[in-house]
Amino acid sequence: MTSSKSVARSAPSTVHATSISTATLTVQTSGSGFIDLTREAATFITDVHARDGALTLFIRHTSASLTIQENADPSVLVDLTTVLARLAPDDADAGWTHDTEGPDDMPAHIKTMLTGTSLHVPVLNGKLALGTWQAIYLIEHRARPHRREVVLQFIGGNQ
Repeated sequence: MTSSKSVARSAPSTVHATSISTATLTVQTSGSGFIDLTREAATFITDVHARDGALTLFIRHTSASLTIQENADPSVLVDLTTVLARLAPDDADAGWTHDTEGPDDMPAHIKTMLTGTSLHVPVLNGKLALGTWQAIYLIEHRARPHRREVVLQFIGGNQ
């Protein structure tokens, strides 16, 4: 049990959501791996003059996903790639029945299910409220390049 002395909360603030701004980010991947979208998300927040609210990111695909992960040590992304490959291997003898687009087809769907298709990031004072070492990544789960679309939507108040 946690003592109430070890938990602190800021004073609540209220924002009247006066705007909804939406854009689509098109990303050309070069095959499996992580692509940092943090700068593009922050630029969108600046461009729509966001003040306080929430940014939702949604990827319109079933074989690529989104995540928030550490951006300081590149070995984190290497290890995450390794664990996803262990959980959903894409070798021909893995036993998957869905292989319409190749042996990495079904494993890509599993990896997307495990990591997710949408993110929600608070926006405070016109900035993404990410932690010091956090970044927003698109994860391409397919071996070959793809054109991916990510919908960005800010809901909140403007400056």
